[in-house]
Amino acid sequence: LLAGPLLARGDMGTAKWIVGFFLIVLGEAIRLAGVAAAGTVTRRRSRTVQRLVTYGIFAWMRNPLYVGNFLIWIGFTVISGVLWFLPVAVVLFAVEYTLIVRYEEGVLESIFGDEYLAYKTRTPRWFPSPPATREAGEHQWGEAWRSEISTFLQYAVITALFIAKQRLGYSN
Repeated sequence: LLAGPLLARGDMGTAKWIVGFFLIVLGEAIRLAGVAAAGTVTRRRSRTVQRLVTYGIFAWMRNPLYVGNFLIWIGFTVISGVLWFLPVAVVLFAVEYTLIVRYEEGVLESIFGDEYLAYKTRTPRWFPSPPATREAGEHQWGEAWRSEISTFLQYAVITALFIAKQRLGYSN
C-alpha cells in the first residue's frame, strides 16, 4: 500500500507531517484500546473466539483495529505528500476490509448467534457512536502495549523511509 506514496514525488511539508502524525497516533490509540479490551487474540485469524467483546471501544464501533489501521495508513499517505493516492488508499482499504469483515461477521454469527446479532444492531461497523449504556469490562493495557511492539517497529521503519525520501530530494 505504501509503495506508491514512497516512490511518487509529493510535497512533504511540515503541516503534512503534523497531520499525518496525528492520524497515526489516533489510529494507534484506537488499535490499542481494541487490543486491550479484546486481548491479543484479535491479532490472529482464528475461529476459536471464546467471548464476544462488547465493552470499551467495541461499544463504540465493531471494528476498532481496522479503523485504527485505516487511520494509520492514511496518516502515512498524508506524510508522503502524495495526496492523489488518498482515494486509491480508501478504495483499497474498503475492498479489503469489507471482505475480511464479512467473513468475520459470519464466523461471529455462527458462534454467538442472537447475542452477536443484537450487538451488530446496536453498534456501528466503522464510524464510532457513543453507546446507549456503559458496559464494564477488563482491559489488559500492558498486554496490549507488548503485543504492539512489532507494530511500533514497523512505524519506525516506515517513518525512516519517508525521512530518507524527503532528504534524498524525492519530495517537492
